Amino acid sequence: MPADGNADAKEQARLQALHGYKILDTDPEKAFDDLTILASHICETPVALISLIDSDRQWFKSRVGLSVSETPREVAFCNIAIQQSDLFIVPDATKDPRFSSNPFVVSDPKIRFYAGAPITSSDGHPLGTLCVVDLVPRELTVNQQNALLALSRQVQAQFELRKNSMDLRSALQERDKAEAERDRTIVELKNALDHVSRLSGLLPACSVCKLDITIPADPNAISGVVDGVMQIAREMKCAEGNEYQIDLALREALANAIVHGCENDPTKKVECCVACTESSDIVIVVRDPGQGFSPSAIPDPLTEENLGSGHGRGIYLINQLMDEVSFERNGTEIRMRKVAGSSDDPSLAATGTGD
Repeated sequence: MPADGNADAKEQARLQALHGYKILDTDPEKAFDDLTILASHICETPVALISLIDSDRQWFKSRVGLSVSETPREVAFCNIAIQQSDLFIVPDATKDPRFSSNPFVVSDPKIRFYAGAPITSSDGHPLGTLCVVDLVPRELTVNQQNALLALSRQVQAQFELRKNSMDLRSALQERDKAEAERDRTIVELKNALDHVSRLSGLLPACSVCKLDITIPADPNAISGVVDGVMQIAREMKCAEGNEYQIDLALREALANAIVHGCENDPTKKVECCVACTESSDIVIVVRDPGQGFSPSAIPDPLTEENLGSGHGRGIYLINQLMDEVSFERNGTEIRMRKVAGSSDDPSLAATGTGD
């Protein structure tokens, strides 16, 4: 890779590390302000800053003796300082060709002295500096230099502590969200399996409601629902001799609701309701929040012109597999009944399509 390309890659990695701390443009924090005040006091300078170098600006997380919160990157002393691995000192900016024409040297505040101790990410990327600034040329004693470096390490430690605290809060929030979702699902399943009937309006012909469950529009949820319905059907002796037909018809109905009714959007929901009648018929309702469709507009998949198309096969299979099929609520709800003792030829449905 060319040298300039390598530099660009390093800069992108550096910026990614900086932004990963989510600290830019945040409010002042006492933990950082205390360290800046100490730096100013120990080094005996009127100005002390925690400076972070963004893509096109220098932003101050903490500042003493300066009113502005950021400056352009191209005039920032820290932009040069982050290229160093150790303490960077400019005793007299007017005599340093890198800074002698800098507008902050030529004009107010007329910077003369600068010393910056590096602040790096946990993986070594330079983020900025803890720096001190004076308006007269000068030097730092060895003790002051060592103290400034020690304070910069404390700034870096505060960065890591802050980031870890944010990550922990985020992890706890995700855990709480997952636990709430789990608890909601458990309650919903428990209510369903405890014979909580919410289908009196949906299924007036059914005497016993065995399941009313809402699932996310995720194809991976289909098998779990089908397995539960088939278990209920077997327990109620509604599926004797019809297991294959009921299983496949329900898979097709759920797939159609997810693919077409919900447009594969997992934030949307599909409702599945199951009831067993006194005569051991099984009635299944699948409802989705979609725009619906007209069953009469579905093409016949058996005609010669439609043999190569997948459209309409799912509806065709459902009609062949179940004894009674109706579409309600403008096609957003399918009701299917399998009569006890009836039987279909399973060869009609070698594969499912979800269409």
